[in-house]
Amino acid sequence: MIPLAIPNVSGKEGEYLRECVDSNFVSSVGPFVERFEEAVAKASGAQFAAATTSGTSGLHLALIAVGVRRDDLVILPSFTFIASANAITHSGATPWLFDVEARSWTLDPAQVKECLAAQTERHGGELIHRKSRRRVGAIMPVYTLGMPADMDAFRSISEEFRLPLVADAAAALGARYRGRNLGKLADLTVFSFNGNKTITCGGGGCVVGEQKRLLQRIQHLSTQARSEPRCNHDEVGFNYRMTNLQAAVGCAQLERLEELVLAKRGIAKLYNQAFMGMAGVGFLPEVTYAESACWFSGITINKPDLKDVSLLCQQMREQGIEGRTFWKPIHLQEPYSESPFTSFDVTERFWFRILTLPCSTNLTEKDQRKVIAVVSEIVTKSSRGILG
Repeated sequence: MIPLAIPNVSGKEGEYLRECVDSNFVSSVGPFVERFEEAVAKASGAQFAAATTSGTSGLHLALIAVGVRRDDLVILPSFTFIASANAITHSGATPWLFDVEARSWTLDPAQVKECLAAQTERHGGELIHRKSRRRVGAIMPVYTLGMPADMDAFRSISEEFRLPLVADAAAALGARYRGRNLGKLADLTVFSFNGNKTITCGGGGCVVGEQKRLLQRIQHLSTQARSEPRCNHDEVGFNYRMTNLQAAVGCAQLERLEELVLAKRGIAKLYNQAFMGMAGVGFLPEVTYAESACWFSGITINKPDLKDVSLLCQQMREQGIEGRTFWKPIHLQEPYSESPFTSFDVTERFWFRILTLPCSTNLTEKDQRKVIAVVSEIVTKSSRGILG
């Protein structure tokens, strides 16, 4: 089976893990945690970083740090992984769901600005959603597939409406926005290092930013809000600190960041070249303002009677290739069916058409050519099986 996306741990991961075992630093205290934070900060162009147990816990802490409170609304694209919405819910707030731009599949700044202007008012220094009378606490753009949102536009909206900006950049480390690294684009930016990410710790996350006080608060909250002396705790905290073992793997991975991101981009480029001009096939977004980290590669199946891409995945699996569907939008997920929302004209046109293809950074060209051949044959000759 040619897998969808597996870790590439062919660097110094084993060596660094042995250091952890030999030193007995295996938990959340150890030199690799700080080393990892410094490396992520440098790679993202940020001054400060705080390592966490996951991207979701990082988002949770980031929202708390910027002041999101219980019963707030947090602006979020519906087209994202459910963890983005869950982090908002964990903070006591509710996602306010918006559409994405067709060009990037990221949160639509024009729609956000229009809705904020028409549906909110300033009351007692806070931005209030008129219909629900709930405070708007933050804006959370998501860097879909490693593609940055239009962050200059969101920074302008953030300043105009006085809203903090938290970026869910889960799979985007290594991406560029208008020639810039990601770490300074939002008030806080959160990365994930889950097993299927280009850079992995096996699990884990990291929050980066320019405001030292915010990152210090995140580190404080992530260690049960422990203060001195050691058994004092000054608020409700969380067990969200990354372990030294995870950080050791991450440090080894980050030494190869450029190599691994270039491999992802090369895989995406070959797929695009191979499927160019094929009837009924479209491509994942590319924009002029940013260079994606190309977390996943894939295509869209643009057949008017398309019903279920999962049938195509089944046919691929029968020939030894793993392919998968992608995110089901948040507004169609049961826990969020009653969240406030806008219209989803763009999202509802494409989300069910996405087919992700094998894109591990150690994927050989021979295996990728096999994927291309199999998918091409299925798309061109097995329409009935694809469309159901």
